[in-house]
Amino acid sequence: MAVGEYPFPQMHPVKGVKCTAVSAGIKKVGRRDVVLFEFAEGSSVAGVFTKNAFCAAPVTVCKEHLAKAPIRFLVINSGNANACTGEQGLLDAKATCAAIAQIAGVKQEQVLPFSTGVIGEPLPVQKITAVIPEALQKAHENGWDDAGAGIMTTDTRAKGFSQQFEYQGKTITVNGISKGAGMIKPNMATMLGYIATDAKISQDLLQNLAREAADKSFNRITIDGDTSTNDSCILIATGQVDLPEITDNNNELYVRLREVIIAAHVHLAKAIVSDGEGATKFVTVAVSGGASRDECLDVAYAVAHSPLIKTALFASDPNWGRIVAAIGYAGVPNLDATKVRVHLNETLIVENGGRAKTYTEEQGQAIMGQAEIGININLGRGDFAETVWTTDLSYEYVRINADYRS
Repeated sequence: MAVGEYPFPQMHPVKGVKCTAVSAGIKKVGRRDVVLFEFAEGSSVAGVFTKNAFCAAPVTVCKEHLAKAPIRFLVINSGNANACTGEQGLLDAKATCAAIAQIAGVKQEQVLPFSTGVIGEPLPVQKITAVIPEALQKAHENGWDDAGAGIMTTDTRAKGFSQQFEYQGKTITVNGISKGAGMIKPNMATMLGYIATDAKISQDLLQNLAREAADKSFNRITIDGDTSTNDSCILIATGQVDLPEITDNNNELYVRLREVIIAAHVHLAKAIVSDGEGATKFVTVAVSGGASRDECLDVAYAVAHSPLIKTALFASDPNWGRIVAAIGYAGVPNLDATKVRVHLNETLIVENGGRAKTYTEEQGQAIMGQAEIGININLGRGDFAETVWTTDLSYEYVRINADYRS
């Protein structure tokens, strides 16, 4: 049950990237559940990870490896999170890296591991390492479709982005895939994301761009308010296009590339929300007129996380009182309720501390019956603005999560 149109695009090859998906039978026999990426030597790789204190073993290993060696491979398994698995989980994550390193002739630290699925179960590392030779053999430049499907768990559709642009007669490509449908909340959103370009960017600049892009995208989505143990977003620059390395954020090419890379992150983040578990509505919560960025986000998340608002959205019930209640308890200091204006899409519903004189229940009902809804809030106290994307909360969400381990 997904909302909106986010078809998986035709994925252009990214020079210096090969990928594939193979079946290890981790949770379901025959399902492609191990994804492998291979990058050209000299590629730059940056990462942003969950802030959950119980971060999964692969997250810990990824951070260690990124600090030690240039990355050449990623290995991702679905069906098992390898989270809350103690010292053995760390050993298992490293074992998958070692299996690739031995065959490919690289250092173990040049491989990053990722896992997504059930928390607390031992990683079936033997199943994964058994299919590594097949994955290495099958990896190719047109494997993005397989990779996009291979990282899915409760997702109903693969999520992808691909765009090219010309610069000084050269074609530069940006591709990305992501997965996520539940346990989606900022810091980061359960999601995995992999974005790659064949431009050449310095490591420091790439890491700064990875943080900025994640903050504008995956850190602005929420489905159920749960922060996963495994969230990871990786940005890769292979440098295989024959252009000089970008080392300055004032560089003309960097400005253009940054725009596309951020667009990729935002598209993939919205695709995750549109495919939220049991979602029937795609909701944009836009807060403006704030005195600071943080208070805008506080209000946006208070609205986006409210079970009462989310269930009203599912029921198509224009119960606007729940929205103003959430604004009121968001913790904005000295908020003057008489200055707050709230719109559903373009329809004014609240002003001067109460229901707008022009608003009718029929207007609200018509808007709430739509699949895509905007809740637009102006706090009337400053010039800051922030936007968060979320969903409704349906019976299907409960069913999916009640049956998740069965």
